[in-house]
Amino acid sequence: MEYKFNKENFDAEVINSDIPVLVDFYADWCGPCKMMGPVVEELAAEYDGKVKVGKINVDKEPELAQKYGVMSIPFFAFIKNGELVDQELGAVPKNRLAAKLNSIA
Repeated sequence: MEYKFNKENFDAEVINSDIPVLVDFYADWCGPCKMMGPVVEELAAEYDGKVKVGKINVDKEPELAQKYGVMSIPFFAFIKNGELVDQELGAVPKNRLAAKLNSIA
């Protein structure tokens, strides 16, 4: 299941999550973000129950993007126990994101 994160649910769904979280910071106008959309959906399905996978639209949630220092998108934040433990920037192969998920799951 792919989540939609925003400032209202971020603490409950991400910071206080009992499982690791992959946050995809994206924008609707971003070409590389659109390319990564299906990859993120696949990861959400494959890691369901082990890792929470979701998205944050940087245009709608600029405070959250700023909190994580997002300067370019797509930006992938790997969060465990409420802390940023890894990150990835840009359109990257699925296996690269999966390897990072495996290291924190």
